[in-house]
Amino acid sequence: MELLLDGFANALTPENLMYAVIGVLLGTAVGVLPGIGPAMTVALLLPITYNVEPAGALIMFAGIYYGGMYGGSTTSILLNTPGESSSVVTALEGNKMAKGGRAAQALATAAIGSFVAGTIGSVLLVLLMPRIADIVVELGAPSYFAIMLFALFTVTAVLGSSKLRGFISLFLGLTLALVGSQTGQARMTFGRPELADGIDVVVVAVAIFAIGEALWVSAHLRRRPLEIIPVGQPWMSKADWGRSWKPWLRGTAYGFPFGALPAGGAEVPTFLSYVTERRFTKHPEEFGKGAIEGVAGPEAANNASAAGTLVPLLAIGLPTTATAAVMLLAIQSYGIQPGPQLMDTEPELVWALLASLFIANVLLLVLNLPLAPVWAKLLRIPRPYLYAGILFFAGLGAYSVNFQAFDLALLLVLGLLGFAMRRFGLPVLPLIIGVILGPRLEEQLTTALAISQGDVSTLWSEPVAVLVYVLMAAIGIVMAVMAWRRRGQEPDEIDRVLDRAAATDTHDI
Repeated sequence: MELLLDGFANALTPENLMYAVIGVLLGTAVGVLPGIGPAMTVALLLPITYNVEPAGALIMFAGIYYGGMYGGSTTSILLNTPGESSSVVTALEGNKMAKGGRAAQALATAAIGSFVAGTIGSVLLVLLMPRIADIVVELGAPSYFAIMLFALFTVTAVLGSSKLRGFISLFLGLTLALVGSQTGQARMTFGRPELADGIDVVVVAVAIFAIGEALWVSAHLRRRPLEIIPVGQPWMSKADWGRSWKPWLRGTAYGFPFGALPAGGAEVPTFLSYVTERRFTKHPEEFGKGAIEGVAGPEAANNASAAGTLVPLLAIGLPTTATAAVMLLAIQSYGIQPGPQLMDTEPELVWALLASLFIANVLLLVLNLPLAPVWAKLLRIPRPYLYAGILFFAGLGAYSVNFQAFDLALLLVLGLLGFAMRRFGLPVLPLIIGVILGPRLEEQLTTALAISQGDVSTLWSEPVAVLVYVLMAAIGIVMAVMAWRRRGQEPDEIDRVLDRAAATDTHDI
């Protein structure tokens, strides 16, 4: 508790509090734009933190993180355009509420539910992370290798019904991770000295998210203006509060555990929350027509999962969502490696970040409820102007990494890859996770084999590693059985929602 209070003292300095406010405002302003999710928001705003001290930069990113999450729910409700895959379920009922003249109530329950879930999730994060770090620090290279393999497998296999597309995306990410001469031998550098240190992950993230998205939108640009539903001042009646508070708590109970797993993500808990609320509701006739429970529960699950993803990110160094992957890049850009040693090597930084999550949550509610009509007006920015600005900032961000023109050419090539992935329905998340974890996976494999003098059996010589492999096998068997049982049947509701979530891996246009 004393460490957390020290973190609050650090985060509440005027300078860091200013960074938190800027982060929340920027995150919401960019995240609320049509077709832009939290991952793309964080990727685009990453370069603005390069000249900020590490503590201030991470505090700003906490604000951007939560602001981007809220912005994604706004576009889901007002435009039926989810900013990320986990916002798909919110759009099911939220947009129906907006079309029925209850946009203000939908935005209010989303914002307050996000605050409740984010606060509870932050408390659980503070309680669990030190204990998990103490356990993980005892693990050897074989266990680390198994856990990373498990993260790659589950992130690739769980989202969407097409496992083949997920593994193709993962293969592309691992291939990009091989570029460079980190092992002492040049691999796939094509004689270019700029590739000797590998492809910078920031360039990959910005290209896949921003350039690929801009090219995709330009190829499918709507000529008619977006139909934007007017928003009044968000408020909730006594009846709305009565119907929302239980879904907020149930959604939080679903979201945090799923986010905290190395196989985390918010797609499954948001859908489970939606199904649960539809089963428990006293107003079943409203589901499919704009039930407030269908917004409150999934939004709480989404934000609780967002807090949960920070557990494997900070305690193990494993990003399990696209947004967490970009946040890992932000942390690593300061020479800081998340993992079990982080709380010992950078205690002030870690506790300031944890304290800033609470601050960002409060700022999100205080700033964004009154400003909801203002954010809605940003949706009127014409698409050509919007994506021209995205291309400019994406190019500026990629160039600022190494100040090399070669990175701009690389940005375009990878942007074309991102466009092709959207064209053929390949999810983006496995590629990003593969690029980030690929080198670390190789490092742990090399370390384990070097210690055992090449004995492959060392990879399953630790109990944790054996347990992880058993879990992977069990998941594979369950998925195979479910696929066999559903063969020839019409897709059920779970398949339809997960397929739409996979197509909305970054955003749905």
